[in-house]
Amino acid sequence: MPPGDSAPEKTAPQPLELVQRFVNSVDLENGEDELESPEALRTWFAARDLMGARDPVGPADLRRALDVREGLRAMLLQNNGRELREDRVERLDRAAGRAGVRMRFSSGADPRLVPEGQGADAALGRLMAIVADAVADGSWERLKACPREECEWAFYDHSKNRSGRWCKMEDCGNLAKAKAFRERRRAGRR
Repeated sequence: MPPGDSAPEKTAPQPLELVQRFVNSVDLENGEDELESPEALRTWFAARDLMGARDPVGPADLRRALDVREGLRAMLLQNNGRELREDRVERLDRAAGRAGVRMRFSSGADPRLVPEGQGADAALGRLMAIVADAVADGSWERLKACPREECEWAFYDHSKNRSGRWCKMEDCGNLAKAKAFRERRRAGRR
């Protein structure tokens, strides 16, 4: 599986999968980050048709993109019952403010949010428009982040009752359950 991709059973429907993929552009467990430089950010966005391959991207654009990524991760952790990291959401809100979106109206089509501007801000605006659409259609609350601090991988909860908790039960779920068992056992010995 390519870096950042999720197993098919944990992948969000399009276009929300693009937001999931953006959040998963860093693997917190091994430190591999696809957005390690302004050039890497441009390549990542251009590969997904979010901006042109020659559009300028600077260090400030990269900082805003990382603020968006980590703010979205904080929101996804909240979708999974974790306490909201307000500092991350504040930075997300500031970055999203620069990534302007507006309503587009055209004959024969439903109104939709579209990014304004160009470059990295427009790419981030497109991601924000996808989030807004997901909130409106109810799919946003199913996009979650794994609660294991070493992981925090974004996954889509396809369960009927929306009770999915782990990116992979056989990995993170089992690790968390084993840790809780050891802690209970230690507490019982005291």
